[in-house]
This record gives sequence, C-alpha cells and structure tokens, in this order.
Amino acid sequence: MPISRRRRRRARPGPGSSRSGSAALSLNRPRRRTNYWYLGASLVIAVLVIAGFVIGDFGFGQGASAARGGDSEEYVEGVGVEHDVMPTRRHVPEPGTVAYSTFPPTSGDHWDQWARCGFYEHMIPDERITHNMEHGNIIVSYNLPDQADVAELRAVMDNIGLAPFWGVVRAYDKIPEGTVALSTWGVSDTVDGIDGDRIRKFFETYSGTLSPEYPGGLPCSQTGIMERPDVETAN
Repeated sequence: MPISRRRRRRARPGPGSSRSGSAALSLNRPRRRTNYWYLGASLVIAVLVIAGFVIGDFGFGQGASAARGGDSEEYVEGVGVEHDVMPTRRHVPEPGTVAYSTFPPTSGDHWDQWARCGFYEHMIPDERITHNMEHGNIIVSYNLPDQADVAELRAVMDNIGLAPFWGVVRAYDKIPEGTVALSTWGVSDTVDGIDGDRIRKFFETYSGTLSPEYPGGLPCSQTGIMERPDVETAN
C-alpha cells in the first residue's frame, strides 16, 4: 500500500530545520522524571548533618577543650611538691595491697581497674586511684569531718571545668583532719582547709600532662569503674 503524501510530508524535516537525525531521536526519548522524594530526603539529611556539627560545636566545644588537659608537661615550681617516682608501675591482683612511698601516693604499682571521674564521699583504695594517676588524672583526697566543708569542696569542684574529665575526689583518712590533698603522677600538694584557687591551678597545670603511659593523658570521664562504699578495701 503506497504511503500517502501527508505521511511522507510529516516524515520530512521542515523547511529551514537544522536538527539532525540524532537530535530528533533524542527529542523523541521519554524525559526522566525528577525524583522529588529523593531530593527532599537528601536535603533533610544534609540539614540534619550541618545542624549536628553546629550543635556539637556549640554544646560540646567547651567540654572538648577541657578534655585536652593542663598546660605543663613537667613539674612547675610552686605548683605542688615534686616526688621521686617509684621504680615500678606494674598491675597487682585486686585486692592486693601496695606499700607506697607517700600518702596519698603519687606513683607505684596499682590495680588493673581505675576509678571513674566523680565526687565520692567514701574511701577509694590507693591501689585504684594510683592507676588513675598513671593516666594523668588528678586525685583530690579530703579529710573533712564537717559536712559543710564537704559541700563547699563539692561546690569548688563543680566550678572547675577540667574536673569532670580528669578529677577523682574521694574521702581519705590518711591525711590530717581538715586538709585536702591534690595528687597526680610524681606531684602532690596538701592544703589546709579548702582553697579553690589552689585546686584550680593544680588542675590547670597538670591535668593529663604527667601521664607516664599515655601522652596527653587519658580522661576518666567515660572510663573506669564507679566505686561504691560496699567495695572498699583496707589499705
């Protein structure tokens, strides 16, 4: 059956047309539909990711800065007293005891589990907190019979930004009544009463900096065990 003139005319390119055969074919292909659901989901995810970074920087920036620790990698004259480091820092089986050269200790053998950062109103064994000091943590030991003084010390610690990352505060009966002792690896300071500026200076100087095991120290804010009064052992 012969092709009609009308159909032949429609098959020919129109006068003055510059489209090639391939261009005509591309125009005849079905257009790809935009997946608006996919684009919307991608946009939402991107916004959430960016918001997460912003909130993280805003909410945790101060914490991350505090976790970096103190400003001195060696003993600073006038900030505490330097002590000779004991010859070994081995792990001993718990609940074994260690004969330390100072009270509170500033170095030596210790248990293999350390204490979580925090304010404890009971004794924590020397063998436990010595492991904390090996990580560059600061130990605040207090012998304060008056609960008002304990509350004052807690208030001081709450205002030291480094304490939640590096500090373990514990009751301790091996120092004179009415005193607070600060200790880290190889350094200690004993204060009559509560001196917030002196405690803050010790943290700002030595938090994480004197660790013999981890350069830069290892914060105790997320690691270590929570000591309870019923697991105390005698030293």
